[in-house]
Formats: sequence, structure tokens, C-alpha cells
Amino acid sequence: MQERELPLWEVFIRSRTGLNHRHVGSLHAADAAMAIQNARDLYCRRQEGIGIWVVESAAIHASDPADKDALFDPAEDKIYRHPTFYDVPDGVENI
Repeated sequence: MQERELPLWEVFIRSRTGLNHRHVGSLHAADAAMAIQNARDLYCRRQEGIGIWVVESAAIHASDPADKDALFDPAEDKIYRHPTFYDVPDGVENI
């Protein structure tokens, strides 16, 4: 099987000092086990990683950049995000 026929995998590594996984690159592999093994060999050469995630690129779905306003604008219609309608009891200084 040639490399161009193998699926593309996105690789995320969790470093020893962090709590989150960070995207470090991509690679081609036949399956998830091979992708993890190859990711370890390529991206964890200095034993800096403690966790590896691999995700087949075809399984990733992204939002359309044209929809950013609808997705990320502050939601004016969600009044629960604004503390203006809560009754603050007397004597309470900080909530």
C-alpha cells in the first residue's frame, strides 16, 4: 500500500507540564494503533509527552468561517447570561 492511499491522522500530544493535548502535526497510517505508534516515534522523541491522541482527519468537521458571527457573537437573547434580573439580597456585597 502506498502512502497516499493511507488515511491521514491528526496528532495531539499532552506534554508533561500541561493538562491539555496540543495539535503537533499529521501523519499517514493504516489504522489507529499504527498512528499512535508512528506519532510516538515522530513527536515524542525526547520523552516529553505523556498522552497521545490521534484522530482520522476525515472524521473532523469544522465550522464555516462565514458563520463566525452567528456562532460567536454575544447572545443578547439569553438573558440568563446577564445578572441584571437577579434579586440581590440585602447585606450581600459580593456574589
